[in-house]
Amino acid sequence: MSDQTDPAEEALFEAPRASKPSRPRSRRPAPTRSVARVVVDTPLPHLDHPFDYRVPESLDQDAVPGCRVRVRFNGQLLDGFLLERADTSDFPGRLAYLHQVVSPEPVLTPEIAALARIVADHYAGTLSDVLRLAIPPRHARVEKETPHTPPPPPPLPEPDPDPGPWADYPTGPAFLTALRDQRAPRAVWTALPGPQWRDAIAAAAHTAAVAGRGVLIVVPTGRDVASLDAALTARLGPGHHVALTAELGPAERYRRWLSVLRGHVRVVVGTRAAMFAPVRDLGLVVLWDDGDDVHSDPHAPYPHARTVLSLRAHYSRSAVLIGSHTRTAESALLVESGWAHPIVADRALVRRRAPLVRAAGDDAELARDEAARTARLPSLALRVARQAARHGPVLFQVPRRGYLNALACARCRTPARCAACRGPLALRSAHAIPYCRWCGHIAGDWRCPSCEFPRLRATVVGARRTAEELGRAFPALPVRTSGRDEVLTEVPATPALVVATPGAEPTVPGGYAAAVLLDGWALLGRADLRAAEEALRRWCNAAALVRPAAEGGQVVVLADAALPAVQALIRWSPAAFAERELAERRELGFPPAVTMASVTGDPERVREFLAQLDLPEAAELLGPVPVGTDGTERALLRIRRAAARELSAALKAASAARSARREEKSVHVRVDPLDVL
Repeated sequence: MSDQTDPAEEALFEAPRASKPSRPRSRRPAPTRSVARVVVDTPLPHLDHPFDYRVPESLDQDAVPGCRVRVRFNGQLLDGFLLERADTSDFPGRLAYLHQVVSPEPVLTPEIAALARIVADHYAGTLSDVLRLAIPPRHARVEKETPHTPPPPPPLPEPDPDPGPWADYPTGPAFLTALRDQRAPRAVWTALPGPQWRDAIAAAAHTAAVAGRGVLIVVPTGRDVASLDAALTARLGPGHHVALTAELGPAERYRRWLSVLRGHVRVVVGTRAAMFAPVRDLGLVVLWDDGDDVHSDPHAPYPHARTVLSLRAHYSRSAVLIGSHTRTAESALLVESGWAHPIVADRALVRRRAPLVRAAGDDAELARDEAARTARLPSLALRVARQAARHGPVLFQVPRRGYLNALACARCRTPARCAACRGPLALRSAHAIPYCRWCGHIAGDWRCPSCEFPRLRATVVGARRTAEELGRAFPALPVRTSGRDEVLTEVPATPALVVATPGAEPTVPGGYAAAVLLDGWALLGRADLRAAEEALRRWCNAAALVRPAAEGGQVVVLADAALPAVQALIRWSPAAFAERELAERRELGFPPAVTMASVTGDPERVREFLAQLDLPEAAELLGPVPVGTDGTERALLRIRRAAARELSAALKAASAARSARREEKSVHVRVDPLDVL
């Protein structure tokens, strides 16, 4: 496994430059008190640097590096973190005193402080914004009740010399050997269909933990955390790991986070926010399903777990495992550059493990069923579902939740729009009155503006309506639904129909007998750079829950068989599809072949920001152009990856200049945005 950084990735992994003071300062000693350097909790970019304060004698013992403090700042009392203690200050004037040590607990470790600074600079954000994501809110009662030195957990069981699920991959045992030897291998893992990925991650974590290293695992959902929690307990035994999710509640989550900070446990599994968990002696970071957009934080500066964990592993010299049933273009770039090595199974084994995949839109099926191209449930899907339902549950994946999410005139097919705001009309149930999805206006007296016809037809069907249709088509079978409102974790292996939205598919002991992937056009037809990649990811995640073809497992995808994403699913070749996707994006100048940033806001403010922006010579400006319906505009900035740090620095400098002038209306700056179309 490679431990070297490719030159093309230097912009991502290069250490940031030290922040410059706002004005020249002469170094002079503080006459009687030591100095505390504090990062103040303020989102203003021009204040994104530490400030020096004197430490009074009464706080000298509690004011330890990493603790929470309160300071007077611009006439207000603000929270902050004490970064370090020093004997001298560069500030030429008189230093103010620390107002309060909120807690002497050193919650900000040097590693997380350095990582937060790197992440803030990479995303053109502020350190305080990143620390707000990294450090959970304090609970005083939890701090007092949690012991600093609990009884040690029982010893870890020795790992089985058999590589277990990693034996299915030619380079899998070598990856475990590198972990056992405390080396830092980096791998992009394309997992085989089936549930074995959980045990494979648990085995890798067990190997690293026995070698005396910490482990951090980040997965998309709470359901994935629960399943990995069970797998880790089976491998490590109780007391050796914790699970961190938002569902725990603030107090319990802070309790578990403290146990990690204090070194009680060294293996952590959690969702996106766990990427900053203060794991001691980190030796392995794992990211599962990196293509899921929930890994991108919706709060400034919008960090992505893949980038944060890659940066963290690089600077802590930890092993990296990025795994999924598919492969993203970003992961393909890591493999292509040599920064990571692929872990894939042999094609013969992939064919044995994968279900039989058929497209309802292929030529043979269209010749048999001429209506298959337009029918929502063509005869192939119905035949496969009826046959498979005799042997177990059948999964129907529906791209959209709800009932009827879009309507049109039943005569001329004109889209039905709200008379008040022009938003799309929808239905909540079979007996409901049409309503506007934007403003909620009831449209009981709707008539088509083109032909005056009063009746409506569905154009976008949701999961609940699909469940109704299937209940009529299969009256003898129970129909279960799993979606945003109610997510099923597991269903029994008895004949049934399961209707689920992507990501909410429940598991079945032994796997589904078949799966039908509905409305492929809704996924592939989106105006999104990642539309095809995302469609393949959702399809493969659902198909991975189906039994192998040798056991009768079948998958029917309702999409044109000639499309590359559909062919990649039929052949189960996601790695080849990712390589092709990366090559096409490089040719067109799209991420991840290049680095892009977006500047969004009021048209006048966006133009002012761009006029003040000192762009690097290699940067290219695209736009600005209108986005949405509220008059907002967006400009895109494109630059080669090797110069990405220069673009981030220029964006941050422009944001700092605007905040220093107290501009009332700001613009939103985002580096590596998910949406660029």
